[in-house]
Amino acid sequence: MIAEPASEAQPRPGDVGRAEPVIATTALTRRFGASITALDELTMAVGAGITGLVGANGAGKSTLIKILLGLLPPTSGKASVLGMDTTAHGERIRSLTGYMPEHDCLPPDVTATEFVTHMYRQIGTYSTGMKQRVKLAQALAGDPRLLLLDEPTNGLDPAGRTAMLDLICRIGGDFGISVVVSSHLLGEIEQICDHLIVIDGGRLLRSATMSSFTQASQVLVIEVDEGADLLAAELSGRGLDPVRSGRELLLLIDGDAMFDLVRDSVARLGLPLTRMEQRRHRVEELFRDDGGMAGLDEPGGLAGSTGLTGGSGLTGAADGH
Repeated sequence: MIAEPASEAQPRPGDVGRAEPVIATTALTRRFGASITALDELTMAVGAGITGLVGANGAGKSTLIKILLGLLPPTSGKASVLGMDTTAHGERIRSLTGYMPEHDCLPPDVTATEFVTHMYRQIGTYSTGMKQRVKLAQALAGDPRLLLLDEPTNGLDPAGRTAMLDLICRIGGDFGISVVVSSHLLGEIEQICDHLIVIDGGRLLRSATMSSFTQASQVLVIEVDEGADLLAAELSGRGLDPVRSGRELLLLIDGDAMFDLVRDSVARLGLPLTRMEQRRHRVEELFRDDGGMAGLDEPGGLAGSTGLTGGSGLTGAADGH
């Protein structure tokens, strides 16, 4: 259960202005021994709202979260949370930050009542989904200004995932709590986040609004219930170069006249047109083997436009939906 939103007239310790970043790092570096660099001069800023944090396995996300909580000192560089240095004010930061860890870390021999909520079974008897809800509840119990959520939908069924995502949106939207979500489910990140930070090998790969990641591409998607091969042949005969992708035909947009040409071709063949629209970029394109987003608008990038880098641990929008 979430308390009613606090009055805007009552600022609390750790509140930051709209223009001031909730999280900021400057040349943040963390090394383990002489050979492992988890974070490599990472400079970034996180504003208010819901921010996604993504990266392949080993990108440095877990190390970053530990540093932000003041649990791990950086080797060099600086990090601040809610305007406070993580090295000097770790305890204060933790008092103002709710953290939902990925792994099962709940005490199995106490009830959730004793831990955080009004339930009366020992936590050790809970399902994975129930444990996820308890972890979120304990993260909210301290009335935080910032939430760090690590794989919040892990172990949830589709209905549970939807409920969890809706709750995160409500926390960030209705209650004004800044949220950072680390997840390998890129479709979920697209669904709920205002901003996205991508790190790779401990370095910042890209930081931008979600709308900039999912802007319209120069690819036209045509889907018909039947006769896709006939339509492909017709379009080829009219000088176009369609690429088959499952039930869809993909075309690089070359002027407004192309839309009329496709429409006329479908009508001439009498085919049932299901969809014709400009394809939008997807976050998962950043993790393709062939160079990421840029290739989607090039002939060689059409057919493989939804592939993911092997072994990254990142999953596209279809996973779990």
